[in-house]
Amino acid sequence: MKKIVFILFLMLMPLCAQAQNVQKAKAMLTFNFIRYIGWAEEVRQGDFVIGVLKEHELVSWLTKLSTGKKFGYQDIVIKEFKSIDDVEDCQVIFVGSGGNFNKNSEKLMSVVGKNTLIITEVDGATSKGSMINFVVRDDILKFELHSKNASISGVQFSAKLGTMTGAINL
Repeated sequence: MKKIVFILFLMLMPLCAQAQNVQKAKAMLTFNFIRYIGWAEEVRQGDFVIGVLKEHELVSWLTKLSTGKKFGYQDIVIKEFKSIDDVEDCQVIFVGSGGNFNKNSEKLMSVVGKNTLIITEVDGATSKGSMINFVVRDDILKFELHSKNASISGVQFSAKLGTMTGAINL
């Protein structure tokens, strides 16, 4: 049933991108991406932390979506970071457009280390180390996947993630 809801959501993404709920769509996708990732064993301990850098509205949506939810046996925790220097251990880090990922990618990757999924929303971010990058093309919200960046960081994409509607595989 969850897969059907997710596929229906992906089919409705063009409508979401045209509306002002793009952040809600990004939050829903970010929240659902975690199910399609092969996580290292050390990531499966403690809380499952989704960090967000410089994107307050996304934090609000992720918090609404994750309240009372678990990922396996882990509680899902949403953390908001104001700067790269504030970033702590997390399984997922979403860098908003205000986070200047292309300029600060090396610093961010050194802070988060291995086994962290990096999600961005700026053109060219996959060439700087992002693993999933949201883009808007022809008023449609899409996402790019960069399997090589993910693999280098110890994150494995499920084959299902690459075949989803809206994915632009690199």
